[in-house]
Amino acid sequence: MRYTPNLPLNRGVRLKIYPTLNLQHGRVVSTAGQAEPCTETPLELVAHLLDEGATRLALVDVDAALGKGNNRELIAQLLQRCHARDRKVCVQVAGGIRSSDQAQFFIDLGAAWLVAGTILHKSPLVSEQLMARFQPFLTAAIDARGGRVHRSGWVDTASLSALELALRAKAYGFKRLLFIDIPEDASADPDFQTAQELAAATGLPLIMGGSLTSPRHLEAIPAHHGLKGALVDARLFQENPKLLAFLQAACA
Repeated sequence: MRYTPNLPLNRGVRLKIYPTLNLQHGRVVSTAGQAEPCTETPLELVAHLLDEGATRLALVDVDAALGKGNNRELIAQLLQRCHARDRKVCVQVAGGIRSSDQAQFFIDLGAAWLVAGTILHKSPLVSEQLMARFQPFLTAAIDARGGRVHRSGWVDTASLSALELALRAKAYGFKRLLFIDIPEDASADPDFQTAQELAAATGLPLIMGGSLTSPRHLEAIPAHHGLKGALVDARLFQENPKLLAFLQAACA
């Protein structure tokens, strides 16, 4: 019997779940980059998730985020594989998108959303240039631990708070936020408080990721106003089949 999520049916909840492939050196790695790479290739893992009903995916170029190369051609292949399906699949691309040329490359391949992160606090001018050309596609990423911003693949700590960066993103014109909650350790509970504060202060729809690793975490999302969905490490869908039940909402 397939697992049925324990969601409040009276609210018509349709969680937007994005299985997330973190791509490094052409392979899928864990969010923190600590575990062994996935035994499946990225193309195999995407095919498996699509067969299970996924209508959304998130692709993160870890190498590009760290400034150590990129997985651009691999992401192009994954986007092409998604658009070859017989149903709409919405794909978000993140990691090292710091120029109009990079943004245009992924949009031309059918990416639904592009994530701008480090440039929000390192390159305000580039943020404004991207916003002028690609506003409908852009999502502002806020990577934070304990409410404080981290950047450049989590290896650098910024001097501003998550709330300050969220308000800056709204001032630039972003219409969508991605809050990546960097957990202190694997046993830490998700920081729903910061997520809800960001959504409330900006009035923008917010997707949360990073610390969401179990059905219990996903079932808790509807209780937090402003949260519209979650990024979940794609490898976890193999380890915990109960997560597959959250993939059924159509992409819109």
